[in-house]
Amino acid sequence: MSSIFSKIVAGEIPAYKVAENDRFLAFLDIFPIQRGHVLVVPKLEVDYIFDLKKSDYTDLMAFSYDIAVKIKKVIKCNRIGVAVLGLEVPHAHVHLIPINNERDMNFSNPKKTFTAEEMQEVAQMIKNA
Repeated sequence: MSSIFSKIVAGEIPAYKVAENDRFLAFLDIFPIQRGHVLVVPKLEVDYIFDLKKSDYTDLMAFSYDIAVKIKKVIKCNRIGVAVLGLEVPHAHVHLIPINNERDMNFSNPKKTFTAEEMQEVAQMIKNA
């Protein structure tokens, strides 16, 4: 069964993409808990991150590292938090979240809302970093 992330990878659903290569895609979370909240997914549809081959897992984390560095350059924050939950969408993914304290990374917090223009601006800033 195709996940929403697989549909984004296939171009069937639009996304605010910030980086892409032949194996991975990074895009803004449309239900962010912080401004600049990015999801990084393998293009290969795998439900559980630890079901990835070890080499794919390490490459996913290396790709995530590069995106985190870019986010930190353009979003004012103390750190980029990293989370792998994997419960809400059956497709392995990494959350990269700009944070100033631990409370900023609480997934129970109300989601932030941004206009399409704001989302596009943030995506472009990260792309250009």
